[in-house]
Amino acid sequence: MSSFFIKKKVISAAPNKGDLKRKSNADDGKSRSKKFSKRMDEEISSDSENESADPNRKQLEDDEIEETPQEKKLRLAKLYLDQLREEEDKRAEQESFEADLIAGRLQEDVLEQKGKLQRLIAKELIAPDPAEIRLLRGHKLPVTCLVITPDEKYIFSASKDCSIIKWEVESGKKVQKIAGGRKGTEARHMGHTAHVLCMAISSDGKYLASGDMNKLIMIWDPMTCKHLYKFKGHRDAVSGLAFRRGTHTLYSASHDRSIKVWSVDENAYVETLFGHQDMITGLDCLSRERCVTAGGRDRTVRVWKIAEESQLVFHGHEGSIDCIQLINEEHMVTGGDDGSISVWTVNKKKPVSTVKQAHGSHGNTGLEQPYWVSSVAALHNSDIVASGGSGSHNSAVQLWKCGQGFRGLEPLFSVPMAGFVNSLKFSNSGKFLVAGVGQEHRLGRWWRIKEARNGLYIIPLKRQAQEQEVNQ
Repeated sequence: MSSFFIKKKVISAAPNKGDLKRKSNADDGKSRSKKFSKRMDEEISSDSENESADPNRKQLEDDEIEETPQEKKLRLAKLYLDQLREEEDKRAEQESFEADLIAGRLQEDVLEQKGKLQRLIAKELIAPDPAEIRLLRGHKLPVTCLVITPDEKYIFSASKDCSIIKWEVESGKKVQKIAGGRKGTEARHMGHTAHVLCMAISSDGKYLASGDMNKLIMIWDPMTCKHLYKFKGHRDAVSGLAFRRGTHTLYSASHDRSIKVWSVDENAYVETLFGHQDMITGLDCLSRERCVTAGGRDRTVRVWKIAEESQLVFHGHEGSIDCIQLINEEHMVTGGDDGSISVWTVNKKKPVSTVKQAHGSHGNTGLEQPYWVSSVAALHNSDIVASGGSGSHNSAVQLWKCGQGFRGLEPLFSVPMAGFVNSLKFSNSGKFLVAGVGQEHRLGRWWRIKEARNGLYIIPLKRQAQEQEVNQ
């Protein structure tokens, strides 16, 4: 037994070559492990040095490590609240800006209602180059009336040939034509079958109205020129139309001496107003619930207060008052066959200023007769008005500057053109003026000017500042 144990012990104590080899490998492994451990220690030592060199980074990492879920929620909640405060501040600034704009508009509306809003631009206007004036031809007979769409892209013109033409302002091209029909074909023809004397377009461009010698008022869709309604009720020619601004209430005037009120939205008649002693030749209105009319040879201008069911009567012309336009809610301009142009205020029964023989006179010495003023126009809430004369030699479109308080009219420049200037309209922006011209007066055939051309003249209105920019 003892020898066995001794032998075993001896055998265990004597290593063989394989054991020596394994021991050598183990020693090598330990050596390599020590070297790797030393290298790692060096790297860790290097990182520690960097951390000590950048304390902010170490603090940030410590914060990230030490932040609890509750602290993270609190931090995010604070960020969210800060964002809400910023958005609220921006919203408050925007609302304040919009409020200022609205307040400005309301102030302008109040001034406009009182007739005190006036754009003084007459001093900036310069006479147009004749080469820049465009003539649009398409009507066979004299142009009697015209309107410009609120966006200033299109013009509608009407004529004694019973037709209505839609023109594109930029190109001058004819977009669409509502053909006139022969007398007696009213039952089957959707357009006019008599001379069209007046037109009006709503301030939102939704409705176009036209009135003719056949006592009818037609309502159209300006976009498609589709016929919508037909209003009957006047007992003579319809000579004036105007939409109340901001509404679809239509006022109409007639040679039957009456004014009628219509609701176009409801396709309904509202009421009739009486007072003139002769045929009414012109009508206009703005945003107030009232309209103004020219009474032809009764020589009166009337302001109709629709809500109060009352009227104001004004006198001043020596002949027939053939045209009228509002400058603003408190002032208006008229013209007549006595050759005079008058500016009125609703607070006085007489004109505040009058220019006699505004377009000159004709005839032998001692027998001179003034050229008729056949049309007037006003650039709303400004100091500019225009008048159109009638005659073969001295016919022209004349532009005038209204003096302070509208107590005077000073000539700016004139644009010569042969024929009867039957209609004048300023574009809303004042960039151009359109004149409807014919060989005959829109209300009659007293004489004919053969050399005149039936059509529309588009007159650009340039300002000195714009001209200087172009030259530079």
